[in-house]
Amino acid sequence: MKREWSALIFAMTFPTVMTWFYFVALARPQVAPATESIAAPENFWVQTAYGAGKAIQFSFPVLFLALVEPRSLRLGRPRTNGMVLGIGSGLLVGVGIFVLYWAGLRYWLIDLGTATRIRGKIEEFNCATPIRYVGLAGFLAVGHSLLEEYYWRWFVFGRLRRLLSLPFAATLSSLAFMAHHVIVLGQFFPNDFWTAAVPFSIGIAVGGGFWAWLYDRSGSIYSPWLSHLLVDVAIMAIGYDLVFHR
Repeated sequence: MKREWSALIFAMTFPTVMTWFYFVALARPQVAPATESIAAPENFWVQTAYGAGKAIQFSFPVLFLALVEPRSLRLGRPRTNGMVLGIGSGLLVGVGIFVLYWAGLRYWLIDLGTATRIRGKIEEFNCATPIRYVGLAGFLAVGHSLLEEYYWRWFVFGRLRRLLSLPFAATLSSLAFMAHHVIVLGQFFPNDFWTAAVPFSIGIAVGGGFWAWLYDRSGSIYSPWLSHLLVDVAIMAIGYDLVFHR
């Protein structure tokens, strides 16, 4: 039991520490909202820390289970349970995000200087051209969201579910899932933390809770992954519009 909780505490806190390190500690100073970030150099240390941190994060569940429960690492066939709900929820939230964006959120984000800050971040990853941004967005929306579902729902929530009731396991895993997003959003909204970063972070926690419930209901990460993917596509599309279509 102690070993299990130690692994879960590490899994729930490491992504937040990692995010602070590469997104805050190693990042270039924030660009003033009224200033356009132009031709800023990429940041080798941010890229290296991001890659190393993600490698540790996503390999940890496999390494831990290989030591304590190797039989649980058997690959199963993809299951279609809950996929309709996953796709439907992702489309519903994605459309809702677009409606809010074009109803006025777009102009608010521009006024806050969010577009400039997003551009500064993608410049650090050498992805500040439309083609490179689309490549980055495709990886985050498709590959990274799948890895997050494996990590947060299959491993973190799945292991917590063995120890706690569904509501407690879903809440704890979703708050941990939210934590590193608070740091990211805090960098995009440094002067509007309580009015922007916190509400958006709460929305992420609610989404994480829904995906945990969907995983528990379907017994497969593919249904929450499809929902997660579609939501991320909407967010990445908004990022593209903010940075390249103003």
